[in-house]
Amino acid sequence: MTILDKIIAFKKKEVAKIKADVPLQRLVESPNFKRDPFSLRKSLLDPYSTGIIAEFKRQSPSKGIINDTAKIEEVTEGYLNADVAAQSILTDTSFFGGTMVDLMQARAINTSKPILRKDFIVDGFQIVEAKAIGADVILLIAACLTKEEIKNYGQLANDLGMEVLYEVHTKEDLDKIELENKVIGINNRNLKTFEVDLEHSIALASQIPSSCVRVSESGISDPRIITGLKEYDFKGFLIGENFMKEEDPGLACEEFISQIR
Repeated sequence: MTILDKIIAFKKKEVAKIKADVPLQRLVESPNFKRDPFSLRKSLLDPYSTGIIAEFKRQSPSKGIINDTAKIEEVTEGYLNADVAAQSILTDTSFFGGTMVDLMQARAINTSKPILRKDFIVDGFQIVEAKAIGADVILLIAACLTKEEIKNYGQLANDLGMEVLYEVHTKEDLDKIELENKVIGINNRNLKTFEVDLEHSIALASQIPSSCVRVSESGISDPRIITGLKEYDFKGFLIGENFMKEEDPGLACEEFISQIR
């Protein structure tokens, strides 16, 4: 059983318990459910966009603890000051040390940029939940979903006014997605082994139609990598660990962005 298999098996049990405890109506009636989400696509395609999707992540299965002292409020303010294109927040508790409260606290401060709920979506309930806690974008990981699930979950998100970052790692993942006009994230990290290969983004890029917005995820630690990826028409760059491993993630992000302007 791979790490991803373990996470998904655990997530399905976790979501089933939450569904039993939390009525859907309570989510629909939450204040955040009524707000109009920000567009990730629009933010990334803005000619003045930095393209950086800066992530708040305390830990990971591959690295263990990355930063367990950073405060979500301070990091959010730092990322906004750095002029990120969007913010990504891990809400998985068991494997990444995140919570839905993290996203809600960030939303209270971040009133201008899209927020991606980074989690393992295995049920439509989580998409309604994402809107209720203030997310603008959800992540759908092709490796752990069927073609039909990807289509249905994507449609549900769109119906709720949210956007989707479709994450792929292989050509097989890409084949599960109706590719026109999507935001496609190529994960340089193999979720089955957690090994990182930056050439991965470039290898898959040619298979993605020009109507899509390309995002490179994981393993980006040098501003020069951004320059190289832009030559292959990448508009977004999801970076977490490189900022979060520093004492002041917001400042680290600001310094990084100053080198790609």
